[in-house]
Order: sequence, then structure tokens, then C-alpha cells
Amino acid sequence: MLHQDNPDFFKGRGAQLNTHNKFLKNKYVAEHMEGLDEPLLENSATQLFEETPKKIVSESNSPDLSHMRSINPYQGCEHGCIYCYARNTHEYYGFSAGLDFERKIIIKRNAPELLEQYFNKKNYQPVCILLSGNTDCYQPIERRLQITRNLLQVFLKYRHPVSIITKNNVILRDMDILTELAAMNLLHVNVSITSLNEQLRQKLEPRTVTATGRLAVVQKLSEKGIPVRVMAAPIIPGLNSNEVPNIIKAAADRGALAAGFTIVRLNGSVADIFSDWIYKAFPDRADKVLNMIRACHDGNLNDSDFGRRMSGEGKVAESIHQMFRMACNRFMAGRQMPEYDYSLFVPRKGKQTSMF
Repeated sequence: MLHQDNPDFFKGRGAQLNTHNKFLKNKYVAEHMEGLDEPLLENSATQLFEETPKKIVSESNSPDLSHMRSINPYQGCEHGCIYCYARNTHEYYGFSAGLDFERKIIIKRNAPELLEQYFNKKNYQPVCILLSGNTDCYQPIERRLQITRNLLQVFLKYRHPVSIITKNNVILRDMDILTELAAMNLLHVNVSITSLNEQLRQKLEPRTVTATGRLAVVQKLSEKGIPVRVMAAPIIPGLNSNEVPNIIKAAADRGALAAGFTIVRLNGSVADIFSDWIYKAFPDRADKVLNMIRACHDGNLNDSDFGRRMSGEGKVAESIHQMFRMACNRFMAGRQMPEYDYSLFVPRKGKQTSMF
């Protein structure tokens, strides 16, 4: 049962607390509430912080993310997904992985210029770059700042392959660029759908687009010839794991060409944030869900073991794997994402003129 009227539930956000940042010596506490004009957590306004990085493309050599390159124009995410593994990265900026992650958003306005510099490095060979390796590149502030749109213009200018993962319909704004990229086999779009249950979505991902809205994104992109993969991620056993077949069918009916999934893992501060949340949002099944998550990760909520951390293992995980395979075989048989065309890449050394 969802306890929407629970007076202890901080509405409009995913996290219900600010966990302590392990990199900081001091922390905020509310010891004497009578001395405060309002509760410590009630300031729900979103703040923007500007960063001017020297590089924008991150390169991962993890065995299960081999040679993955990604760009995150934003750090922190107003979507507020309670399970987000990227919450822990906010601690490197001196913020909390909890409410701070949703309310203190770091923006990188110079990302497009840095991407041009990256493409013009000596002897650079193109490798697909993922937009949103950590946080959603189409989160609400993108509607105004358009950093992601400017990045896509750079990808188009250089004829460079790009993959996008998002759960926001703001992506439809950029249909003009996306269709050009797709026509040259330079684009994959991954739309994340965690649940078709609107009540669950509101608690799990409070500031995201509805599942109906995301399915509309899948359909509109597919109708324009843009290849779409649905990401049923993360699967939380005992909470949304029964929805896997329905998510894949709904996406397939709207033109999706492929599907993927991950099993939730609760590393670092995310374990405390998620545990606090589920006891408030689903007190009747909190213990069951947490125990099923542990069953997928060798008895732990967290998991850093390559090969297991995203897919899980054990009986609970295997039942999810089997359900996913059966759904894909039934609803997506014969479909596949097109290969990228790396031959079109056009380096601009010696004749570069900035677009910005």
C-alpha cells in the first residue's frame, strides 16, 4: 500500500533525507526543532551550480562497460529516481547523495566546445559516445539551457555516432537533429521505462514523465525511423519485477527494436536512501523487497563485482532473466538495432570554426 498521506513523507522528491557525505568532516543535524522557522528539509527549490570542466568525455575501462565513453552535461538530476546509482557521484562535489542530488544541479555550459576539441585530437578514431552515462541529459533544465541540443549539433557536424538514454519527452524537441543522425546510422535512442504503474512511478521517480508519455516517445521516434531500445531498468524484485513482459510488449507495439534491463544495486549512500524510502512508501513489503535485492547480490544490498553487479545472480535474478528472455523472444523476435556507420566521421583539423 502506498502511504501518500504519511506526514513523514517528503512529497515531490524521491529521497526523504540528506545522507552524510563521507568526504566531509561536518554534517547538518536538526537537534532543536523549536529554534527553526521551518523543518530543515522543506526548502524544495532547485539550485544550479556552474562547472567549467577541462574535459567532457569520460572513458570507462570496467570489464562490463569496456571502452564505454560518455558525456554528462549535468551532474545531479531533478528527476529524483530513488534508486539512482549516480547519486553517489554528488558527494565528490561536496553535496549529499540524497535530497541535494535532486535539488543542486551542476551544469556544464562549455560541454559542446570541449566535445569539438575531443573530436579534433590528433589521430582520434571514432567510438560511439553515450549521452547520459550518469544523469539524464534531458532532465527538466535542458528545456531552457539546451546543452544537450548543442552537443547533438556537434555530433551531426562531425558525423559521429551517439547513443542517448533518457526517460524524458524533452527529447522530442530535437527531432530535427535526431532524424538526420538516424538517416546516416549515427544514432541509437534508449528510453528507460521502470514501471507502467502510475502510482508506483510517482513514488519511485517523482519528477519524471509518465510511462504513457515515454511510450509515446518510443512511438514518435520509431515513426521517424529513429532506432529505439527500451530499457526496463532497474528491475527491483518484489516491486516492479512482475512488469517486465508488459513493458517489453508495450514498447514493441510502439516500434521499439530491442530491449535491455538491469537489476537494482544499492551501492554507497543509495542503500540508506532507498531503505529509508521504501519503509516510508511501502512499509508492508519493505523487508521482502530488501531481502530479494540481497538475494541477487550475494546477501548484500550493494554489489561492485563485475559481471554480477548489474545482472545479479541466484534464483531471484535467474527468474527475472528468464522472464526477460521469454518476453523478448515473444514480442521482439527478428528485430535488432542497426549498426553504426563509423566511416562518415569528418575530422575538422585545420579548418575548425566553432559553432558556439
